[in-house]
Amino acid sequence: MSASLCIKNLQLFRDSEQLLNLNEKVNGGEILTIMGPSGSGKSSLLNWLTGTLASRFNVQGEVWLNDKNVSHLPTHLRHIGVLYQDALLFSHLTVAGNIAFAMPQGNKQQRLDKIEHALEQVGLVGLTHRHPDHLSGGQQARVALLRLLLSEPKAILLDEPFSKLDTQLRVDIRKLVFEQIRHHQLPAIMVTHDHSDAQAANGKVITLSTPGDLYAR
Repeated sequence: MSASLCIKNLQLFRDSEQLLNLNEKVNGGEILTIMGPSGSGKSSLLNWLTGTLASRFNVQGEVWLNDKNVSHLPTHLRHIGVLYQDALLFSHLTVAGNIAFAMPQGNKQQRLDKIEHALEQVGLVGLTHRHPDHLSGGQQARVALLRLLLSEPKAILLDEPFSKLDTQLRVDIRKLVFEQIRHHQLPAIMVTHDHSDAQAANGKVITLSTPGDLYAR
């Protein structure tokens, strides 16, 4: 069964104002980009997908992940991971502790071996026992990515994940994130204000403008 994330017949209202009217399918390894100004519904879409949409919103529609309707599942059972603009690492845990926090339970040594192998893949050898406060912004971003990937998500949401990185670091981290999405064949949806992000994602772009006015290109 090929991986896919489907948005079926989504109609999302804030009070009586329609923000979104959407039908989309994202296949494994593809990145759908959502752009638009503040208030156009980008964050509401991500919250709906993860099951964290505030009750003041009225919504119809379904989230299907790998041919399974997950619309009524609680957040932790949806297996949809999110990468945010902040790394959101726990300062009291080591790098390994941060990554292990999100991993499925299992043999402790096997998990540690998996963490060390992953750190090696992204150029973070030797940082297993380092604390996040002693890492650079780029290192923190890579640890956050590994924590997400090793949690074994079935789909990934990218919420402005590169917006706080300087230009060169943004290019490098973005390339790494997109490579990992394609390597693991995960369907991904990215919210961004940056056209270079959309161009690098090399997928469909949906632009939201004023509430209720939606078009894709």
